[in-house]
Amino acid sequence: MAKRQRSSRPTAQPAGEVGPRQPCPCGSGKRYKACHGAPGGSAAFVVRAFEGLPGECDWVALREFVQAGTAPLALRADAYDGAAAGQEAQVVTVLPGFAPALRRDDGQVWVGLQVTHRTGDASADLAAALGLGLAAENGVTVTAAPASGATRLQDVVDPDAELTVTVQDSFAFWFDGVEDADGSIAASLEQLDATLEPAARLQSVQAAYWVNTGSKEHLRWVLPHDEDAVLTALARLHVAGADSLLDDSRLVGSFRAYGLLVPVWDLPLGTGPEVLEEPAAAFWARLGDALADGSELSMEERSARNGLANRQLTVR
Repeated sequence: MAKRQRSSRPTAQPAGEVGPRQPCPCGSGKRYKACHGAPGGSAAFVVRAFEGLPGECDWVALREFVQAGTAPLALRADAYDGAAAGQEAQVVTVLPGFAPALRRDDGQVWVGLQVTHRTGDASADLAAALGLGLAAENGVTVTAAPASGATRLQDVVDPDAELTVTVQDSFAFWFDGVEDADGSIAASLEQLDATLEPAARLQSVQAAYWVNTGSKEHLRWVLPHDEDAVLTALARLHVAGADSLLDDSRLVGSFRAYGLLVPVWDLPLGTGPEVLEEPAAAFWARLGDALADGSELSMEERSARNGLANRQLTVR
């Protein structure tokens, strides 16, 4: 009897789930089945950690792929038992030394997003770091990731305040107000800025980020809809020839982060962000129409959807 051949084709995971052999979304470097997916192991990973926050999609972008970005953070007056009243805070993609948080000499508290935390709930971990920053003296850096508690960002961030993101073209904002007597800051800044890829956030749509990696340009767009519905809508658009943004642009795949889908388009070199504004707004309208289409997928559309699912990469 002939032996059964094992298929080498990848198996798509159901929307919102992480495969047991995939990297754990917590960033530990372990497989999910040996970390947050292990029976009796670490606390469960919170997939939609930023759900309910103003600008959820931008939180995901700043956490996962924006190299240098900042956003003022509006806090509830009663947050941290009133300790946040009148205090200024800001979220930053990364802080000097990859610190979780710091309190600047001017009293403003900065929280770093791209750090490894202790638990599976990024919202609680970041809220704990923010709390330590608010309690610190001016000029103090929080040097160790705090143990998170029951407080989450959703408990301390003003739900009515819009998250306004600025993509920075330099890390010079780190040193605002700092005297550079010996020129060491300028030397460090030159090295840091050499690693930055040109990037911009589109203005016509939410949470869409253009980046120039040197050899290619991309658009990465964090979408707020249910990822299963987005895959179906993208499949409809692909078969209709309506999933591109520009001539010679191509939807090459997507990644999943914190329960949201992030489609990625390849763009011709020299595109830049400005020319993408109108096409992105037009695509958003087409996507809305496709999401509202409740008809059954055709065979070609089902095939396209399977292809899109198999080109997904789960990062969180």
